[in-house]
Amino acid sequence: MKKSKGFWLFLILSILGYGITQVLISSGMLNPFYSNMLINIAINIILAVSLHLVIGITGQFSIGHAGFLAVGAYVSAILTMKLLLPFPVALIAGGLVAALAGLVVGIPTLRLRGDYLAIATLGFGEIIRIVFLNIEYVGGAAGMQVSHFTTWTYAFVCLFLTILVIMNFTNSRHGRAAISIRENEIAADAMGINTTYYKVVAFTIGSFFAGIAGGLYSHNFYIIQPTNFGFLKSFDILIYVVLGGLGSLSGAVLAAILLTIISTFLQDFPETRMIIYSLVLVIVMLYRPQGLMGTREITDLFGKRKATKGGGSYGK
Repeated sequence: MKKSKGFWLFLILSILGYGITQVLISSGMLNPFYSNMLINIAINIILAVSLHLVIGITGQFSIGHAGFLAVGAYVSAILTMKLLLPFPVALIAGGLVAALAGLVVGIPTLRLRGDYLAIATLGFGEIIRIVFLNIEYVGGAAGMQVSHFTTWTYAFVCLFLTILVIMNFTNSRHGRAAISIRENEIAADAMGINTTYYKVVAFTIGSFFAGIAGGLYSHNFYIIQPTNFGFLKSFDILIYVVLGGLGSLSGAVLAAILLTIISTFLQDFPETRMIIYSLVLVIVMLYRPQGLMGTREITDLFGKRKATKGGGSYGK
């Protein structure tokens, strides 16, 4: 019953938030700068939440998320620009191809742990970037021009579905199995949990939504280049999850919002932007090493839930 009430509250607040924002955009009260910032925030939240499933819930240290972002971006751009397919079809196809890439990469690499897994996923991300860099069909190093199809409505719907799916996965028995792997993989394996299966499932779902974010990303910036998807982009996404708090979906969302706003308003001052960006991270890590939310969710702050969604050995 409590979960049902929480779902309806989430649904109502989401619809209200979307409606108010859409009215502000349609009436011109929000100029293109702010509406574009909202779309960027939505894209970054999707990336943060999808990586949260892999790192925060399953405990697998992946730093190749930009590779799946690139797959979704280029596949969706090819389908809309070369094959002239509708944008929604291209979005879904980009997510599915990214999920397939996640499955292919995840089956062999997720048998690794810790630093070895991080190196393997980082290598995958760089391989994807180099592949697109050398394919003239998609523009090579010069990049590929893409029409602007991403709107606030598309961004919101994808964001809503991403959070809904990952929340439900986390609260299901599959999510509890993934959390047990994060807490103690050896104990989970001894209890009969197929650890490789659940790690691959989480990795594939995270890759799918990263691909969806890639489709939104490519159709929002008019041009995509392989340099947009380097390992620094993977670290940017990783920072959202770590800063928000490992195991906290709300924290990942808040961190993505905060850092996107900081980055957007300081984009005219690239040197200053990186200094302030770094200072914010250093201060938070010094005084709040467990992240903004730890393993708690926003609902816990209001006393509506006593147990955290993410579980808990990362500390509060």
